[in-house]
Amino acid sequence: MSRFTVTYRIFASNIEEAKQRAENIALEQTVEIPRDIVPKGYIEDEILGKVEEIGQESEGTFKAIISYSPDSVGDELAQLNNVIFGNSSIQTGLKVIDLDLGETLASRFKGPRFGIKGLRQKLGRPTGGMISPVIKPQGSSVEDLATIAYLCALAGADIIKDDHGLTNQHMAPFKQRVEAISAAVAKANAETGGNALYFPNIAGHVGEIDAFAKFAKEAGAGGLLIMPGHFGFAAIDHLARAPDLDLPIMAHPAFLGPYVLSEQLGFTHAMMFGTLQRLAGTDISVFPNVGGRFGFTKEQCQSIAKACTEDDSIGQTMLPSPGGGMSVERAADMAGMYGDDVVYLLGGSLLRYQDKIGEGIRDMRTALDAI
Repeated sequence: MSRFTVTYRIFASNIEEAKQRAENIALEQTVEIPRDIVPKGYIEDEILGKVEEIGQESEGTFKAIISYSPDSVGDELAQLNNVIFGNSSIQTGLKVIDLDLGETLASRFKGPRFGIKGLRQKLGRPTGGMISPVIKPQGSSVEDLATIAYLCALAGADIIKDDHGLTNQHMAPFKQRVEAISAAVAKANAETGGNALYFPNIAGHVGEIDAFAKFAKEAGAGGLLIMPGHFGFAAIDHLARAPDLDLPIMAHPAFLGPYVLSEQLGFTHAMMFGTLQRLAGTDISVFPNVGGRFGFTKEQCQSIAKACTEDDSIGQTMLPSPGGGMSVERAADMAGMYGDDVVYLLGGSLLRYQDKIGEGIRDMRTALDAI
C-alpha cells in the first residue's frame, strides 16, 4: 500500500524551525498527540505522518514533503482533505502547494467522470475553446432567463450556465427555471443541430442536493453547477460518483477566495482551483480571470489552467473556465494564454447586447475560430 504525500510551504526563520514545524504538522494531521506518547507499532509505523524531505525554497520559506497512510483516510474525500490540511490550516505561515495521491488513493479517488475528452464529445466540439454564457441577473423572471438561454444556444453557445446567485428564490424557483431553460436549450438545439448543454445551479438545503440534481437531469439539463465553498467538496464527490446521475459537473469559486488570497496561508491557486477540484470529480473549474475585477495575476491563472489540464495529475484532465473581464476584444489574448482546452465564461459583457445577445456569441465564436 503506497503512502500519499502533501507538500507544504513553511514560513520560518531557519531550517531548524522549519524542521520542527514539519514534524509538528505530521503529528497534527494524523495522531494529534505529543510525539513521546505515540503508541509503538502500527500507529507509529503506519498512521503517523512522516517528514520525507525538507529544504529551503527561498529566503524565509521552506518546502516540506510529508507522507501519510491511506489507512488514515479510508475512502472519504472529507477525511482526505482533513488529513491534507485539517487542524494545520488554522496555523499561520503554512500553505499547501502540492499533492501526490500515490497508487492506493489514486484507485479510490478517480477524478472527473467526463473530463475534457468526454465534454468535447458531448458538445460535438473536438477542438477549440468553448463558450459559456452566464444567464442572469438575479431577480429576472423564469421567462426572461429562458429567452436569454434560447438566444445563446441558438447562436452556438456550448454551455449555458446559471449565475451562481440563482438558487431557489421566488422570482425564478429552481424547478420552474430548470424546466423552462432546459426546454429552451433543447428547442434551440433542435433548430440548429447543435449540442448546447445547460448547467443549472444546484439549490436547496444539504439534504435536498440529490433530489434537485435528479430533477435537473429528468428535466433535460446537460450538467450541474455547484459551489463547493458552500456545499463542500464532498458534495461534488458524491454527485460525480452517483451511478444514476451521470452528468458533468462545473464548480463555482464563490466563498473560496480566503483559501488562496494570503501569501502565507491556505492553498496555492493551482491547488484550490485545479488539484482539489480534480480530486473531487469536477469536470469544469470556474475561477476569476486575469484582468477582471478580482485581481488574480496572469501567472496564477496559468498555474490553475496547468493544474486542470496536465496529464500527470488526478484522473482525467478537466476544463479550466476563466470568468470576469472576458470579452470578444480579449479573445485572441486569452486563447494565446490558455490554449484550446478552455471554457470562456461570458457574463456582463454579453448582456450588453440585450435582445441581440446572439450576436455577442457569434462574435466570440468568430474571434476564437480565427485564431
